[in-house]
Amino acid sequence: MNQNKSVKIRFKGFTEAWEQRKLEELASKFTGGGTPNTSNPNYWNGEIPWIQSSDLEEDDVLSLTVKKHISQEGLKNSAAKIIPKNSLVIVTRVGVGKLVVNTQEIATSQDFLSLSGIKGNSRFLAYSLYSLLKKITQRVQGTSIKGITKTDFLKEAIFVPSLEEQEKISSCMVEVDKLITLHQRKLNRFQKIRTTFLQKMFPKNGETKPAIRLTGFNADWEQEKLQNFAVRITRKNIKKQNNRPLTISAQHGLVDQTVYFNNRVAAQDVSNYYLIKKGEFAYNRSTSKDAPVGAVRRLVDYEEGVLSTLYLVFSITDPQHVDPNYLSYFFETTGWHSWILERAAEGARNHGLLNVSSQDFLSLPVMLPSSLEEQQKIGEFFQKIDDCIILLERQADLLKQIKSSLLLSMFPPSNAE
Repeated sequence: MNQNKSVKIRFKGFTEAWEQRKLEELASKFTGGGTPNTSNPNYWNGEIPWIQSSDLEEDDVLSLTVKKHISQEGLKNSAAKIIPKNSLVIVTRVGVGKLVVNTQEIATSQDFLSLSGIKGNSRFLAYSLYSLLKKITQRVQGTSIKGITKTDFLKEAIFVPSLEEQEKISSCMVEVDKLITLHQRKLNRFQKIRTTFLQKMFPKNGETKPAIRLTGFNADWEQEKLQNFAVRITRKNIKKQNNRPLTISAQHGLVDQTVYFNNRVAAQDVSNYYLIKKGEFAYNRSTSKDAPVGAVRRLVDYEEGVLSTLYLVFSITDPQHVDPNYLSYFFETTGWHSWILERAAEGARNHGLLNVSSQDFLSLPVMLPSSLEEQQKIGEFFQKIDDCIILLERQADLLKQIKSSLLLSMFPPSNAE
């Protein structure tokens, strides 16, 4: 059927109405997948690329990372099938919502439905289905549905323009995705550089000099207990002067809980919480994959906030002896982890919470350059790297917003809405 659907942005010269088509009309072949018996080594490590949903990127219809291969014998003895290149490979079960245009012949797990013999531009249809799948997943969110059946999916409909307009639109979207990928790669490189310098610019345990040193500094570093230059903060929010509950993210530092979780986890009455002020530090004893001994972060984004009394709050007493910025980056290294693990045990009442007393924590040995200037230079060095990472993150987010806007403006609404 033909309908004059509202498309907010169109390339010059295109005015024809888009045609509504069911997905079953847009391909000549629809193929499921399968997994060869994982206990039979003869079925694996062959020459046939075999993918599962984790090999696809969440928001990239052009990116596919093949991690496993199967043999011809594995193909014959399973439900897996060869999917020709330029097919639409769609996750309809675990990880529903992901899809990719494959650039080589592959086989897939049973979590996929592949559309081959595409009647149109594969990349245009991929972007159109990407939008459709977003709406489908939103529609079934909160229900017991863990996927979408082949029958139901192929009955879904989208609107398609002429082949020439499909090609124009897909070329535009591909360029935007290339820019996003470029910025993401730059961001990943800076994050790896940051990780490497955190490993190299602080001495290894038992050593007094780092592997990489800033020019002009060569004196041995010194070890000093945290309690020699820091003091615990136990001030309470008794007068309820602050109502901003904070939490520690290993990746983002001390953040507003309502923004980070998109919800308030703290109690409504926070009068018994610690009141932390800008420049002070907090130790979250809860462990995670990114923070195996918990995380220490400094409050920099707000003048003050409140923290649960499960946190240990402290501040530097002599910033002329220890640079706060340097200390922030010291706690992002792993140099203090072994000392904590030797003194901590898993709490029986609080899963994942290390039993580290404030006295033990303040006895933590910290490696310090003997020169305050070197401490400051190290802090400034990492701050510049962080500034570059923040800029790249903002640019990548902006490009993603542009992509979302284009998807809304260049594709008419589907019947999934």
